[in-house]
Amino acid sequence: MGVRPADFTGTDILLLAAELSAAGRAFALGVVVEAQGSSAGRIGAKALFDVEGEVIAGWGGGGCAESTIAHAAVEACASGTPQLVEVDLDSEVLGAGMPCGGRMRVYVEPVLPRPALWILGHGRVAECLCHFGVLLGFSVVVDDAMAVAERFPEASRIIADDPDYVAVTPVAGDFAVVATQHRGDHESLRRLLASEVGHIALIASRKRAGLVLAYLRKIGFDRQAIDRIHAPAGLALGAHTPEEIALSVIAEIVLVRRSRAERVAAPQAGDLAATRAEPLRLVGRMR
Repeated sequence: MGVRPADFTGTDILLLAAELSAAGRAFALGVVVEAQGSSAGRIGAKALFDVEGEVIAGWGGGGCAESTIAHAAVEACASGTPQLVEVDLDSEVLGAGMPCGGRMRVYVEPVLPRPALWILGHGRVAECLCHFGVLLGFSVVVDDAMAVAERFPEASRIIADDPDYVAVTPVAGDFAVVATQHRGDHESLRRLLASEVGHIALIASRKRAGLVLAYLRKIGFDRQAIDRIHAPAGLALGAHTPEEIALSVIAEIVLVRRSRAERVAAPQAGDLAATRAEPLRLVGRMR
């Protein structure tokens, strides 16, 4: 997607942000919420950064501040957590060794595509997983020969003609649940292990899960690969009904998802505390 000139008021920036979001691209929006002294950035100035900290479009205050804001954008995209950045332009650490003068505060908001929840299988557990997944912000893809739109009305995509799971193409930030009820779970897991999917859950009894994992070891998957599979899937909630089983599985997925974000964000705990402490004042300034 090409870069367009952006107006200072941020109208074009926000339009471009909407286009990037619709295209499934991850980026961060930086907004100057406070500016003092001779800072080049004025309140309301906006800039878009990609996940590597490169400026896509906009203006965030110039060279003295841009590297600091870009670094925050990279961390925000990695953790999924907003940051409030203090930029001291009187510091000789910034820029090329010469203080620029002034001070800025920049709110950096990550805008990330929804992770996909791949559900391989059909039945009541799979249907509940689809519903829970959509409620929790996932883009749900269902792959099963017996999956029909009437049973998965909230799914973003239904794949019903994929007996060899060739269409199963999750990426690193996605999650996958194998709910095939023992039919095709070996093949579906082989396909998932060949991908970069970040979390694989197998819904099965402890005995069945043991047999499946033993089979995967026998055909050559090493321990590191096998350890990517959570089996039996789900938190120990004492679940019995299909609805309870789906709840335990999605709860485990949420735990894994949020734990990853917290591990990434841990070095910036102080900054995050400041962000949480002043949300209303920041929103008021941004209007």
